[in-house]
Amino acid sequence: MPFFRRGWDSIVNRSPNMWTLISIGVAAAYLYSIVATFLPGVFPEQYRMGHGVGTYFEAAVVIVALVFVGQVLELRARERTGDAIRALLDLAPKTARRILPDGTEYDAPLDNIMEGDRLRVRPGDAVPVDGTVIEGRSSLDESMLTGGSMPVEKGPGDDVTGATINKNGSLVIEAGKVGADTVLAQIVAMVSNARRSRAPIQGLADRVSAVFVPIVVAIAIVAFVVWLIFGPEPALVFAIASAVSVLIIACPCALGLATPISITTAAGRGAQAGVLIKDAEALERMAGVDTLIVDKTGTLTMGKPKLTDVVALGDITQTDLLSLAAALERGSEHPLAGAIVEGAEAQDAPRQKATDFDAVTGKGVQGRVGGRAVALGNAAMMREMDLDTGAAEAHADNLRAEGKTAMFVALDGALVGIVAVADPIKNSTAQAIRELHAQGVRVIMATGDNERTAQAVAGKLGIDEVRAGILPEAKKDLLDQLRRDGHKIAMAGDGVNDAPALAAADVGIAMGTGADVAMESAGITLLGGDLMGIVRARKLARATLRNIKQNLFFAFAYNALGVPIAAGLLYPVTGLLLSPMIAAAAMSP
Repeated sequence: MPFFRRGWDSIVNRSPNMWTLISIGVAAAYLYSIVATFLPGVFPEQYRMGHGVGTYFEAAVVIVALVFVGQVLELRARERTGDAIRALLDLAPKTARRILPDGTEYDAPLDNIMEGDRLRVRPGDAVPVDGTVIEGRSSLDESMLTGGSMPVEKGPGDDVTGATINKNGSLVIEAGKVGADTVLAQIVAMVSNARRSRAPIQGLADRVSAVFVPIVVAIAIVAFVVWLIFGPEPALVFAIASAVSVLIIACPCALGLATPISITTAAGRGAQAGVLIKDAEALERMAGVDTLIVDKTGTLTMGKPKLTDVVALGDITQTDLLSLAAALERGSEHPLAGAIVEGAEAQDAPRQKATDFDAVTGKGVQGRVGGRAVALGNAAMMREMDLDTGAAEAHADNLRAEGKTAMFVALDGALVGIVAVADPIKNSTAQAIRELHAQGVRVIMATGDNERTAQAVAGKLGIDEVRAGILPEAKKDLLDQLRRDGHKIAMAGDGVNDAPALAAADVGIAMGTGADVAMESAGITLLGGDLMGIVRARKLARATLRNIKQNLFFAFAYNALGVPIAAGLLYPVTGLLLSPMIAAAAMSP
């Protein structure tokens, strides 16, 4: 039988566990019964009952049956947790409506869809793969992704996620990520990995089991000897019954299940709420977080900045200034770059091409446009170029006081203007920060933006501390300093530059609207991309850890009470001895 094999392996490998106790207990009951059946004469006369010696075949069978029932219940608990994930998989259509270059449309199996294919999504259909809208406008039900009930408007240029539902308009999308690369596939993979992972607290149960099993075997031996010497006749029967009961009732299966069931349940519920848990360790650490470090752009804000101001200094026109800035920013992947490019196109600024492009991390960009040296960046970058921004600082400060990001533009070594961009704060950010404060979490904003802009945003949101003008590598230094001060830190970000800090934090939290590398570096991913997901994640983590501790407590309490009773402690008072079958029923999870 499988549990005998497991029990033998545990003895050979010197790693005692629940199967050690079950196999020893069942083997003892079964071997005793075989001898009693075929060699009844070896037993003293007082051991005989009716036509023979009493046996425990039925006890051994019932014990095994109850153990298997417990295993089935465990599997059902895991299966129930996976129901939500299977429901998500069912949302993905089996086919997609592909549009050929000649305009012909036909339904193609989803497995045949390739990146770059043009697909039509009709009203009421599920979006087949992750992609970008190239034609049409509609509203999408993204509740499977974010947990939010409000439809999200989509138009040309907007990203869409596979398995979300198109509500009322016809869309044509270009397939971006297909197969295992889609968000839906990643959700399933992350939840599956989390369910298989082990939380550090599970090590406590393992260590206890390793010591507990030998102690139980010793107690069973002592109970056997005491009953054999001092017990009533037939003493051997009482001795075997008590020893087998001790071995069976003390089975530490409750210890073994205390953590996995809770983690499995948390992973499933988190996925339903738009919180993806990479592993159990991240979930456990999240419960102890007392400090949250957040980036500004894309984390506190929408991550969709808009050009708000163009201030020309000197002889240059606003249109020419914007044209130069946009030429540089077309080569940048920074979220603010797109705002400048879109603003230039909206104002019909002449399109120019930049050469010798160079991005200076945390400071700005530079290159050549029309044969002239152009730079766009913050005050630190201008200082490195030996440019005095004093005359323009008043303009910049006024913009920053409004929560805008002001960037200087230099042409051929001379300061020629300022462009300003604003990124709207997410609607849920202020409420999320209030709830985090209520949970005792300090919130620190670490941003590459300047002090005035950062303070303006922090003032609106009630953020505890601001670290402005901070470079990506300095975020990790901040983490290290806080950790030395004894804090448990979570870091939330969405950009490539946040990845090192996300990996270094006790818990890295990636906004699902950000870069893939950020998600890979994080322990928790928020599909909704807003801070309320952090509130939900922390509540889930604390509830899960509390449940694990409760499970472990009751498992310990059960064994502390059950083992003495099984050994016969109450027999002198009540005259009752626990049957091995009752012990197996009590042990079964």
